Amino acid sequence: MNLQEQISRIQSMMGLIEQEEKNFPYIEKKYDEENQSDFSNSEVKDIVWRAGSMELDPRSGGIWFGETKDGVEKFAFSVRNVESKTAFDFSRTEKSGRIGTAMIFLGFVFLFAGVIFRGASAHRVPCGNMYEFSITGALAFSGAYLVALRKYKIRWLGLPVAISILLTLGTAVTLLYRPSAPLVPALKSTWLAIHVSAAIISGGVFLLANCIAATYLIMERYESRGGRPAWATRLPSLDYLDQLSYRLVAFVFPLWTFAIIAGAIWAESAWGRYWGWDPKETWAFITWVAYAAYLHARVTIGWRGKKAAWLCLLAGSTFLFNYVYVNVWGTGRHTYSGL
Repeated sequence: MNLQEQISRIQSMMGLIEQEEKNFPYIEKKYDEENQSDFSNSEVKDIVWRAGSMELDPRSGGIWFGETKDGVEKFAFSVRNVESKTAFDFSRTEKSGRIGTAMIFLGFVFLFAGVIFRGASAHRVPCGNMYEFSITGALAFSGAYLVALRKYKIRWLGLPVAISILLTLGTAVTLLYRPSAPLVPALKSTWLAIHVSAAIISGGVFLLANCIAATYLIMERYESRGGRPAWATRLPSLDYLDQLSYRLVAFVFPLWTFAIIAGAIWAESAWGRYWGWDPKETWAFITWVAYAAYLHARVTIGWRGKKAAWLCLLAGSTFLFNYVYVNVWGTGRHTYSGL
C-alpha cells in the first residue's frame, strides 16, 4: 500500500473526508516560531495544511494531512495524544496581569501621597537629598509606565517595573532615609523644581525604554536559538519592541535637553557660571550625548535591532551611574545626597 492509499484509509477511518482529494481546500499556515514550538520534532518548515473545510488548531489533536512546500512529498501524522511541552495557560496570566496593573496604580497613588506629605513636612519641594530623589524617581518611573500603558500594550512590563520600584523604595527607606531638613543655600531657587522635575521625569521614561530594549535582546536571543519559550509567545514582536523603545527615547529626549539647559541657568544664578564641568554636570552631558547618538544612529544610518538596543542600554547606564555613583560618592558642588 503506497503512501497516498494510507492517507485515504486514515481519512476514511477518521470520518474527515469521503470525497475526492481535489474537493478539499488548502489552508495555508505559516510554520512560524509559534507552530515550531508545538512540533519541535518535525523537520517540515513551511506546510500547507489540509483538513477538510475547516482549519484546526495543531494543539487540539486529530489527523493532519499536508504536503511539503514544494508539493512533492505528501504525508500524514497524528497529534491526538501529543502533549506539547510548550503548552502554557494564559488565562491565569491575563487575570494576574490585570490585578498587577491595579496594584501598581494603587502603589502609584500612595507613593504620590507620600511625596506630597514629605514636601509638606519639609515646607519645600522634596528634591533635597538622595532619599527624596529616590522616592520621586520611583514615582516618575511608575507614572511613566502607567501613562505608556494607556497607549501601548506593555502590561507584560509590570513585573520588572514593580520589582525595580520596590528595590528603589526599599533602598531609600533602609539606607538613604534622612529626616526633613531645610535646603542648603544653593538649592533655594525656583529652578530646583523646574530642573529636578524635568530630570526625574526624563529618567523615568529613559529607564522604561531601557527595560524594553533589554527585553528585545532577550527575545532576540531566544529566537536566534530556535524560538521563544511558551511564556514569551505573547510578548510583542522584535520590531514592535525596537520601535517602542525608540519612540519613548525620542519623546522624552527634548525634556532631558531642557533639564540640562535649566540646570545651567540655575548654576549661573547660584555660582555665577553656566557650566563648570562638575562631575554631575559632566555625566548629565554624557547621558545627553549617548541618547543623541542613539537617535542619530537610528535616523541617519538606520541602526535597528541589536545595535540600537545595546546603544540604548549604554545610554541608560550613564544615567544610572550619574544617579547612583555621582550622587552618593561623587564630589563637587552637586553633592546633595545628604549621606
